[in-house]
Amino acid sequence: MLNIVSKVYQQILRYYGLKIGKHVSIRFFPEISLGYVQGTKGTITIADHCQLSKGVVIKAYGGKVEIKTNTFLGEYVCIYGHGGVEIGSNTLIAMHACILSSNHTIPDRSILIRSQGDILLPVKIGNDVWIGAGAKILGGVEIGDGCVVGAGAVVSRSLPPYAIAVGVPAKIIDYRK
Repeated sequence: MLNIVSKVYQQILRYYGLKIGKHVSIRFFPEISLGYVQGTKGTITIADHCQLSKGVVIKAYGGKVEIKTNTFLGEYVCIYGHGGVEIGSNTLIAMHACILSSNHTIPDRSILIRSQGDILLPVKIGNDVWIGAGAKILGGVEIGDGCVVGAGAVVSRSLPPYAIAVGVPAKIIDYRK
């Protein structure tokens, strides 16, 4: 029954413009939106054999979100694609992780922060990456192939391939052998 519901939901998402590959599993209650920014419609691509768990949020906000083959998004993962997000193949993103591809400008205090535009900062996550529960990936970051990001880490700088990073802000503590 669950598989049939997932297939029907995928057909609805395709109708609204999402590109979804074969053998994709989408659990109940995701929030997925292409959005428009200055008349530009966002894009979301989910490749073959991906799994989106319960409560996943993916909002392109007029940008681009690309999730490559055989990638897993845990419960309540949140991805904001204003500036563009690319997630490589065979990647695991644990529950409650958050990926942001933009930031607010910091205006003079006489101007409301809310009224300012965003700074678009693309995020690229390589292949065979493991992002731990509750980790935050900030805009402008590139995470190399094979990296491991510890639970609760805040990644504010790019990580080279096979790095193991933990903490706030995330620091490299070792490399995969």
